[in-house]
Amino acid sequence: MDTPSTVAHWTIRVTGLIQIGLGLFIWTGKADGLIPIHILSGSLLILSLWTLAAVAWRAGIVPTLVLVAVVWGLIVPVLGLTQTGILTGNGHWVIQVIHLLVGLGAIGQGEGLYVRIRQA
Repeated sequence: MDTPSTVAHWTIRVTGLIQIGLGLFIWTGKADGLIPIHILSGSLLILSLWTLAAVAWRAGIVPTLVLVAVVWGLIVPVLGLTQTGILTGNGHWVIQVIHLLVGLGAIGQGEGLYVRIRQA
């Protein structure tokens, strides 16, 4: 359990930093060409979150926390891939902030699961 959880944990940390950096560049409107890389990196982050969820499940971590991480991992890409059509115009920044917060939540979910796995 140690190696998969450690690899997934570090993958979440690294891709999380990449996501935040790319997201800020994309948010400026001058780096739309980076969107595919942002999507790829985000996909890797979510796969790592789900890996931690699977390891946490096998380690006997509270099932509710595991389920929240799995569902959260579904929400992030759905919101990310559909955000351009949600609340368009001047209010679109609200969706962008929500996307940022949901993404940060995914990183936090991964951190929390990793701590609990290490304690188990």
